[in-house]
Amino acid sequence: MAAKNKSNEIKITRIYDATVKTVWEAWTDPAKVAKWWGPRGFTLTTHSKDLKVGGHWSYTMHGPDGTDWPNKTLYHEVVPYQKLVYDHGGSDDRPALFRVTATFTEVKGKTKLDMTMALPTVEAAEETRKFIKKAGGDSTWDRLAEYLEKEDTGKEVFTINRSFEAPINLMYKMWTDPQHFAKWLAPTGFNMQFIGGADIRTGGSTFYCMSNEHGLKMYGRAQYIEVKSPDTLVYTQQFTDENNKETTRHPMAPTWPATMKTTVKFAEEGPEQTRVTITWEIVGDYNAEELNTFIAGRSGMTMGWTGSFDKLEMYLAEVNK
Repeated sequence: MAAKNKSNEIKITRIYDATVKTVWEAWTDPAKVAKWWGPRGFTLTTHSKDLKVGGHWSYTMHGPDGTDWPNKTLYHEVVPYQKLVYDHGGSDDRPALFRVTATFTEVKGKTKLDMTMALPTVEAAEETRKFIKKAGGDSTWDRLAEYLEKEDTGKEVFTINRSFEAPINLMYKMWTDPQHFAKWLAPTGFNMQFIGGADIRTGGSTFYCMSNEHGLKMYGRAQYIEVKSPDTLVYTQQFTDENNKETTRHPMAPTWPATMKTTVKFAEEGPEQTRVTITWEIVGDYNAEELNTFIAGRSGMTMGWTGSFDKLEMYLAEVNK
């Protein structure tokens, strides 16, 4: 696999199922941006905002541990519904960390967001990448997707993205070849085994067991709604008894919804890089308590999928030796 060129820039691309106007306003209206800006668990207070060249956005991010993070954004370029250029991470007593260029482009009724964070050096960019990963900073853009979905349809969803150093066909295979899939999907500390084979195709199904070293076993099944190479995978999941006869509940979360739908999208970010976007939502019958459990569980879902993604990265390194 080709090595990734080191750069002083960090690039992020997302496709949102919303108009450019809707996404732009979600970024620029203080009342709307407060509903999604920042990593999971963070909240936001805007003190003032003057969206113009030379204007400032003064705000404080409140961390889940009670730490406050004052910020002052300085706008260098504002092209409504098209482009923002601004300095980020500074305050009255510290300089900005990097300069952001964000462009908003309409693509078949959706919005493509391209962001570039330019840092002074390659080393500073590497340190910032590590900090963003540790702080869960990429979940900011997942929270935006969730906010836009809620505004458009009223549905509560969970979204998470990760870019992998692998071509799209290989990444698709990681999700659809049972021999690969079972190596990394289970939560950290668990192993996964398919029972009676695995039929990963449109209309197919799987039955599996996830177990850990303490003897805990969780049985589940997946029903595949759409399997389309190389970019789409849609399936539902349920916990079951050990005979795959009865639908059960999560053994450690009895109010977790009975049926979840997973949508996985694969997008090329380069010849050797693929972005994976996962959307999780409740389907079938559920009550208010189960919905609230789902909403409150997004931080835990982020941790769970992050652990699986970390395992996938390590497994890809082994496959590509």
